[in-house]
Amino acid sequence: MDEFDELSITNAVLDRLRGTPDPRLQEVMTSAVRHLHDFVRDVRPTFDEWISAIRFLTRVGQISDDVRQEFILLSDTLGVSMLVDAINHPPSSGVTDTTVLGPFYNEHPPERAQDSDISDGAAGEPLRVDVEIRSADSKLLPNALVDVWQSDSEGFYDAQRPELAEPRLRARFRSDKGAHVRFRTIMPTAYPIPHDGPVGDLLKLTGRHPWRPAHLHFLVAASGYETLVTHLFVRGDKYLESDAVFGVKNSLIHGFTDECDTEGTRCLKYTFKLRPV
Repeated sequence: MDEFDELSITNAVLDRLRGTPDPRLQEVMTSAVRHLHDFVRDVRPTFDEWISAIRFLTRVGQISDDVRQEFILLSDTLGVSMLVDAINHPPSSGVTDTTVLGPFYNEHPPERAQDSDISDGAAGEPLRVDVEIRSADSKLLPNALVDVWQSDSEGFYDAQRPELAEPRLRARFRSDKGAHVRFRTIMPTAYPIPHDGPVGDLLKLTGRHPWRPAHLHFLVAASGYETLVTHLFVRGDKYLESDAVFGVKNSLIHGFTDECDTEGTRCLKYTFKLRPV
């Protein structure tokens, strides 16, 4: 019977992983074990500290459901989501930058017609949006799928409002023959990420705020092109430099003009450019 110390235990675990049938899984698990063991040797936690960590992760799982994904929130606030984004979407000239998906994306938003009002009566400053979908070489992309979603003027997504019978401030459009998507909504506002759970507790313990700068979410998909997941941020927002999930990129900060018609409605115009597969 082998006995293991704090150094030999790592190789013992790695030896047992050598028979993993899936080569990629073996690669991932081998690296995970090495880094996790090195982390434990570096931090040298007490037993009580280790149990506290287990309880924290247990709480993250327990609060997660179909509406709230606390593990995505944890990944976002630790910068892991943006690290994965950076690895998979390196900067490329001529295409729109990506950023985090966030925990409130819905794979089946309601399909809406052009010029629809997706606010459905939500209070807020009116906003008209006109976005254009093009390829990196500026080819128009009609019939692209465009999902949009945002929080309301009080900082809540529809998924956080159980009193709502239908989705609000989210929709799915198809770009028209001119590759445009046009809709009406309300101005986005800065809001705190959900911080009434374990991730919020961790933010407090580390002296961090939970706020995100005002933005609109977009997911843009077209045949033959990589799906784009991104935001458009409101220029001048005070949280642009300290976004709780590290999602801001300079190229995604945009002006929401004061007037775009005779009614004085705010207006957003933008062209998304997609990377070919």
